[in-house]
Amino acid sequence: MWRYLKRLLIGKPLKTTDEGGQSLTKFKALALLSSDALSSVAYGTEQITAVLVVLSAAATWYAIPAAGIVLVLLFAITMSYRQIIHAYPSGGGAYMVATRNWGTSVGLIAGGSLLVDYMLTVAVSVTSGTEAITSAIPVLREHSVAIAIIIVLFIMTLNLRGMRESASFLTIPVYLFIILLVSMICWGLFNIATGKLSYAAAAPVGSVVPGMSLVLFLKAFSAGSSSLTGVEAISNAVPNFKKPKRKNAANTLAIMAIVLAGFFAGVTFLSYYLGIMPNSKETVLSQIGMSVFGHGIFYYLLQLSTAMILAVAANTGFSAFPILAYNLAKDKFMPHMYMDKGDRLAYSNGIISLAVGAIVLIMIFHGQTSLLIPLYAVGVFVPFTLSQSGMIIHWLRERGRNWILNLMFNFLGAFISLALVIFLFWLHFWNVWPYLLIMPVLIYFFYKIHDHYITVATQLRLRQEANLHQYDGSTVIVLVSSVTHVTTGAINYARSIGDYVIAMHVSFDTNPKKEHETANEFKESFPDVRFVDLHSSYRSVASPVLRFCDVIAKNSAEKNYTTTVLVPQFVPRKPWQNILHNQTSLRLRAVLNSRENIIVATYSYHLKK
Repeated sequence: MWRYLKRLLIGKPLKTTDEGGQSLTKFKALALLSSDALSSVAYGTEQITAVLVVLSAAATWYAIPAAGIVLVLLFAITMSYRQIIHAYPSGGGAYMVATRNWGTSVGLIAGGSLLVDYMLTVAVSVTSGTEAITSAIPVLREHSVAIAIIIVLFIMTLNLRGMRESASFLTIPVYLFIILLVSMICWGLFNIATGKLSYAAAAPVGSVVPGMSLVLFLKAFSAGSSSLTGVEAISNAVPNFKKPKRKNAANTLAIMAIVLAGFFAGVTFLSYYLGIMPNSKETVLSQIGMSVFGHGIFYYLLQLSTAMILAVAANTGFSAFPILAYNLAKDKFMPHMYMDKGDRLAYSNGIISLAVGAIVLIMIFHGQTSLLIPLYAVGVFVPFTLSQSGMIIHWLRERGRNWILNLMFNFLGAFISLALVIFLFWLHFWNVWPYLLIMPVLIYFFYKIHDHYITVATQLRLRQEANLHQYDGSTVIVLVSSVTHVTTGAINYARSIGDYVIAMHVSFDTNPKKEHETANEFKESFPDVRFVDLHSSYRSVASPVLRFCDVIAKNSAEKNYTTTVLVPQFVPRKPWQNILHNQTSLRLRAVLNSRENIIVATYSYHLKK
């Protein structure tokens, strides 16, 4: 049943040779990898105005200069990540840059930050999408957490089906959003130019607002910087592009940055000009859409496309997280299971882990986007700072063409990103303090995993001076529950591989007569095999088996014999029938595997009916 369900949800397996067909064109890559950055337009301007309106409605004009600084930072980050794409085309983005230029520990900070950030990307995107849905359909507001979890599971399934299919699906919501937002901004500007939309700003640009301070402005700017999250995703996924990979990835990043800059500037201007104020019942983008389009079909299409792109923006995390996890696993800082590709040539373990982490975050924060955004911003601007400062070191070391100009872009991006990290910790400490707890724990586990792999490799590596131990014989212990075809086959197999065969049975107090009959029946069937009956008063099979095997293994070692424990079992014809039988053999193998001087083997008897 599970196999059929898996095929229905994920599709038939792909051959390894089909991997080239999963590569992305610029058209599909923009949909797959830019949805997070583009969707942040839906809440970036709102985050700025929400901070400023606390002082007064007049203070909202400061959203214009705050947005301008955000656009400067976007330009610097875009130029920096274009350089990273060309310098480090193997993917990994900030993790690779920081590791190569700052060292392993700093690289792990960048990598760990991005791992957490991608989980937050999914959580923030999905909860924002849910808010857009509940803004249009208020009756669903009380079910927002359940809706968010369903969306995460849907996107997870979509990504498990492979990159090509998920990209094909995402082209619809992403390009619908782009078309509708371009239409809204252009139509809004046209109506302003023709006088159909009147000026309703709370205060003119440049007016003095009593109580306005640098701290409040920086708080608004740092909140609006959340619009830049997701910009780094393309640099992490360079290996997924069609050839020439570097050129296609760099061009896709440039297109995304231009579109994002236009959207962010347009939405911020319309929000200011129309006097839009954030409220808990309707998003800023929804209010702009209502003012520009009215309460008609285009407004509802805008809301639908916003909800869709915010929901699928989580896909950026699903695209970038598995590749970052792969690079960390390749460097032995994460479990090697993250290097394995699934049936559809996707890094399935990374996709599933990301979905589980995002669902946990949504449940912890009860689907409230505003609580996640400051921590979300820290998680992305720390890697921004490390990657761009790492590129400064790269240019000082490598030099090359236009290296001074490139270094200037990196310095500007690193300076503003570092300032943002400081502001976030200073102004939003009670929202971002978990970062200071999470990162040391992550780094500790990274190094523990790395130490384990190095230790294992050292112990497994063959050395020329090592001498293989030669044994003089073999003792085989066969575990017997009753005399059946399974027992007969197991004993015959044990005789073929062992010099000395022992049959061991565990009896209980529940039915002494039956236990005695089992012993007699075995001795009649196999008179030449030693039969040992161990009594257990506590209905435990594992403990007496382990004690007996330890004694035999010790005696065998003195004679230079190996000790093999043969666990017989029957295998039902249909897999689901396994649940009808106890799993004693499974538990016994688990217990016996803890002993380094005992070899555990399984004899399987397959039922025909």
